[in-house]
Amino acid sequence: MPSFRRGGAVLASIVLLGCAAAPARAGDPDALWKIIDGQCVAHQRQSGDPSPCTQLDARPEAGFAVLKDHVGVAQFLVIPTTRLTGIESPELLADGAPNYWAEAWPVAASVEERLHQTLARDQVALAINSAFGRTQNQLHIHVDCIRPEIRDALRQHLDVIGEQWAPLGVTLAGHPYWARRILGSTLGDNNPFKLLAEGLPDARQHMERQTLVLTGVSFADGGDGFVLLTDHADLASLDRASGEELQDHDCAIASR
Repeated sequence: MPSFRRGGAVLASIVLLGCAAAPARAGDPDALWKIIDGQCVAHQRQSGDPSPCTQLDARPEAGFAVLKDHVGVAQFLVIPTTRLTGIESPELLADGAPNYWAEAWPVAASVEERLHQTLARDQVALAINSAFGRTQNQLHIHVDCIRPEIRDALRQHLDVIGEQWAPLGVTLAGHPYWARRILGSTLGDNNPFKLLAEGLPDARQHMERQTLVLTGVSFADGGDGFVLLTDHADLASLDRASGEELQDHDCAIASR
C-alpha cells in the first residue's frame, strides 16, 4: 500500500474528504448509538427483551447487539454496546480487545433466515466503512450478501491471494483493494482490525482512512477460509473507503 503523505498535504486531504462526505452525514450521526444504548440495552435490562435489536450480548466491555438495518432485505448490523466511534478507535487494537468480527460472522444465519435459504460462504460479506465513508459515529459491522460480480472476481483471483497483504490486481467497485487470506472455517483469534494495523505500513497511524471487508471462501484444496480486503480513503480519486460498496443490499446473489 502506498505510504500516506505527511504534513499539509495530509491535512488538506482529510479536510476535503470530510467535505466530500458531508452530504452522506445528514441527520444525527449518533442515532445508531441512541438506539443501541437507549433502547436495546435499556429494554433488555427492563424486560429481558432487547427490541428493536434481535440479539444482545451484555458482557461488560465486550458486549454487542445485532440490529436489522432499515436498508436492504436482509442486512444486519453488529454493534458494540460500549461507546466506540469507528474503525479508528484505539481500544480495538488493545491487548485483549474483543474480536467483533468473530462475533459478526455467525450473524450470516440471520441473513439466511430473512432470505429463507442457505447461503454459501462466499455469498456473504462483512464490512466496516472508514470515517469518510460512514454516516454513524458508533462502530458497526454490516452483514449482508456480497455483490455477485465481486464474488466472481475474488473466485478468479483466489489462487494468488496469500497470507500476507498484497494488491489484489483488479479493482473492485472501481477501487484498488488489497487482499489477504485467512485459513479456517471460523476466525478464531484472527482479528481483522489487528491484521490490518500490524500488516500494512502506516495503517495503524491512519486507521480512520481504512475500510475492511471480509468474505468467506473455500480454497482449491477443499479447506474453508476467508478473504480480507482493505482500501483507504483517497482524495485524488474521491474514494471514501466505503467497503459496504462491495455488498448488495438486494441480495441478488441469493437467486443464483
